[in-house]
Order: sequence, then C-alpha cells, then structure tokens
Amino acid sequence: MKVGIVGYGNLGKGVESAVQHTKDMELIGIFTRRNPACIKPKTNVKIYTMNAIERMVGIIDVFILCGGSAKDLPKQTKMLAKYFNVIDSYDVHGNIYNHFKEVDSASKSGKHISIISIGWDPGLFSLQRLYGQAILPKGKDYTFWGKGISQGHSDAIRKIDGVLDAREYTIPKKKIIEGVKQGKNIDVAKNLYHIRECYVVVKNGIDTKKIEHQIKTMPYYFNDYETHVHFITQTEMDENYNQLSHGGSIFRNGVTGYDHEQHHHTIEYTLKLDSNPEFTASVLVAYARAAYRLQKEGQTGCRTIFDIAPCYLYESSREELIKKLL
Repeated sequence: MKVGIVGYGNLGKGVESAVQHTKDMELIGIFTRRNPACIKPKTNVKIYTMNAIERMVGIIDVFILCGGSAKDLPKQTKMLAKYFNVIDSYDVHGNIYNHFKEVDSASKSGKHISIISIGWDPGLFSLQRLYGQAILPKGKDYTFWGKGISQGHSDAIRKIDGVLDAREYTIPKKKIIEGVKQGKNIDVAKNLYHIRECYVVVKNGIDTKKIEHQIKTMPYYFNDYETHVHFITQTEMDENYNQLSHGGSIFRNGVTGYDHEQHHHTIEYTLKLDSNPEFTASVLVAYARAAYRLQKEGQTGCRTIFDIAPCYLYESSREELIKKLL
C-alpha cells in the first residue's frame, strides 16, 4: 500500500513514524507548501512540493492529510478526494456534517474512498459515545479533554494574523469529573466542563488586546468557553510549553431494569497520551488501511469512524482476528 503525507508539522512527523511500524505500507513522499530543501525528515522519504501531487495519480494509494482544520482541511480534503483515497483529522465538531457532504460528493465523482474526522476526538471518543448510547439508552454522556495541548485549537490561534506561535491547554474541572465518576447526574452546560488556557507569541508592535478578542470570540473553538490568554516570548514558549502530551475520558452513566428496580452502570474510556500528534497519527494510519481496502472492494464516497468495521484496520485477515482476538 503506497502512502503519501500532505503537511509536515507535528502530525505529519507522527504519520511518518507510524508508517515505519507497519508491514503492509510504504511511504512514497511528503508533500509540503514549504521549500522542500528546508524539510529534514527522519527517514529517507522524498520531499515534494504541493504541485507534484497531480503527478501521483496511480502511484499513491492513500493520502493522509495532516493540515489544520481551521483553514487547510476544508479545502484540501475535498480537492484531493476527486483524485485519490484520502483520510483527514478534521476536528471542528459543529461543521463535520457539512465537511462530510462536500467530501462525499468529491469522492463519488472520482470513484474514491475518503474517511474524515479520524483521531481520538473526533474519532475514537465518537465511537465510544455511540457504543454508550446504544448500550445504555437511558443515561447521559460526559466528555473530558486534558489536561493537555489541543493541536486543533493551537493551530487555529496560529492562523491569526500577527501570531507567531501558540499552545492551547484544555483543562477539565476536577469537581465535575469527580462527580461523574461517582455516578452523579451533573446538570452543567458542556462548555463549562473545561478551561482553555492559551499561551501566545505575537509579532512586535501587535495589539495584544485585539488578538485576545479574536481568540475569545472564535466560533467553534473558544467563544463559548472560559478562555484565558497569556502573551509570552518565544523563549518562554520553547522552554516551558514544548511538551505535546494530552488525553481525556469518556463516561456514560446509565441505568437498566424496570422503573421500580433500577441498576446503575458507568462506562469509562480513558486515554493518556505522551504525544498527542503521534497517537493521532497512529489512528490515521490504521484507518488509511481501511480506506485502501474499501476502495479495493469497489466502494466509493466518504466514510466516518461509525462506518468502518474493525477488521479493516488490522494487518491480519478477518479469519486470523477471529481466531486470535475474539
């Protein structure tokens, strides 16, 4: 299976690493908007400009798109889906369905498979929410992210004019988590579960109050959350905020039985990640395998994590999985 990477930030580097641990994939190239001479990959993979993508039809089986959700993926995914099987980690929850429709149309027109919004949230956490609601229909979901750096939110801040670098830490409120673990029904608006701490480096002379306003009013990302913005130097950023750890938990508290004799249950799914981008990249690579297999079956169009059977993700055959893991 021939793989290409579009974008070589932290996520692209994670994909490069993850492909090295597979037996059925070969990394053909990294495609970048930067000068290829400035890119120093960890492997011997070739570096191409974005203009070279059009020459890869029939050569690359799946492109893994590693750009940001704020501005890159809305354009890149639907554009490339006409000509290739593609997979992305688009994470603007409120706009995923619109993104899905646009990519689905492009994929069908080119007779390819695309899989969108793959990662851990959206992605693995989305799947756990579906399982929880299906199994415990009488109940309530709780999703907590962090403490850790959000790639999507950090990238969204970096896209603001005048911003040189940024890190966004998503921090869950401990009292709410403790209550959920105890099985309590927490009646608090979801946007109040977390605090968003933003550390931002800006160009000299930039109006920081204007930047802060743009961050705090940004739709989908910050406008409904308790958001704190701290302006720091690049040296402070490099020394104190260079780790990329993250994680989170999904809970489903629910009940079964008759109204007069109910039993309470809690489903918990937790991730603790030393490297957010490397883990997300590993999820993308597994689902890239699924895209390749689905296209080989003659399927076309856009898929989400809800549509993919687990056996498509694994290197072994379905028969081997039944024997070894079931």
